[in-house]
Amino acid sequence: MKKVNVVIIGGGPAGLAAALSAKEAGESDILILERDTKLGGILNQCIHNGFGLHTFKEELTGPEYANRFIEKVKEQNIPYKLNTMVMDISSDKVVTAMNAKEGLFQIQAKAIILAMGCRERPRGALNIPGYRPAGIYSAGTAQKLVNIDGLMPGKEVVILGSGDIGLIMARRMTLEGAKVKVVAELMPYSGGLKRNIVQCLDDFGIPLKLSHTVVDIEGKERVEAVTIAEVKDGKPVPGTEERYTCDTLLLSCGLIPENELSNQAGIEISPITKGPKVNESLETNVDGIFACGNVLHVHDLVDFVSQEAKQAGKNAVKYLKEQEIKNTKVIPIQTENGVRYSVPFVVRPEDMDDLLTVRFRVGGVYKDHFISVYLDDQRILHKPSKILAPGEMEQIILTKKKMMEIDPSTIRITLEDK
Repeated sequence: MKKVNVVIIGGGPAGLAAALSAKEAGESDILILERDTKLGGILNQCIHNGFGLHTFKEELTGPEYANRFIEKVKEQNIPYKLNTMVMDISSDKVVTAMNAKEGLFQIQAKAIILAMGCRERPRGALNIPGYRPAGIYSAGTAQKLVNIDGLMPGKEVVILGSGDIGLIMARRMTLEGAKVKVVAELMPYSGGLKRNIVQCLDDFGIPLKLSHTVVDIEGKERVEAVTIAEVKDGKPVPGTEERYTCDTLLLSCGLIPENELSNQAGIEISPITKGPKVNESLETNVDGIFACGNVLHVHDLVDFVSQEAKQAGKNAVKYLKEQEIKNTKVIPIQTENGVRYSVPFVVRPEDMDDLLTVRFRVGGVYKDHFISVYLDDQRILHKPSKILAPGEMEQIILTKKKMMEIDPSTIRITLEDK
């Protein structure tokens, strides 16, 4: 069995940034395992711009952003295996993988970084009535067909769901000559970034209908028409149906972290994020296994993925250097009053860096509220915000100095209206 100090599963933006960070921290025995034919992950099909504003202070396309990291990985001579599918991870950090050249093989890792990304929620999870004709695609599949394969899924399009990929595909399909008739969204708010609503829908005159969903799909061989209706209290409202003739239905109804391998390793998964529960070092409940990027929780900006992965890489090397496990105090982060979750879930103040970024999402749209943070009953942050929405990730910074001063037993992140 081959032995490797740090094994990184996934060669997308998270895996690449984690590998470079581990190398910077002084670790040279690193291996990236990637199931695709090339590094870069989902960014290879994201040919629109808007990437890299935080990381590189310039606007790049997805492939350009990925290439910056790929070039650095090659410069640093960090080994990677492509076309390699990881089949299993054990709790004692044995990675079982396979590819065409080596067949089935195992690697004993000292630390593992999970960077498998996420997948789209399929039609089967949405309970849409109607036939199952050709012409129904997830937005990401349509993106690959158009941007990688040079194929058009259809000419008249209805989109269900206003996630960022759906919004971007509304613009992409329009630019390629298709007619996008409507974007329907089940929730009373959009699931995407505000800038994408403006640039991808408003700029092209594409209507966005909130609190609407698909109630019927017509056509047996190919989609012929889609009917949407208003939704109230989770049920379609009779008499509000609108029928659109179309040959394509794109689904952009959320992303799910890809955590089958995490489950096999015995990693505790959050029911809210569907990703691993991690501490301030991005370490899971399984000693020496770390997680970062969209496998941990779905991000809206790839820049934040890279920042998070950098921390995971650095902390994995720190874990290798510190052989003994310290029994330090563990403080849970409680989220309440509109805050759905936070990453990390727990904090060990003694193991913190001087500054710790805590990212979180809200569960609805809140106007003119304050983001408040309490260490026990002491409020240490009361930040005003004009608008908070589920499509935009928020963050706060905790300082080690303050944590050690107060020595709290709980950390609370909450929304307050005054």
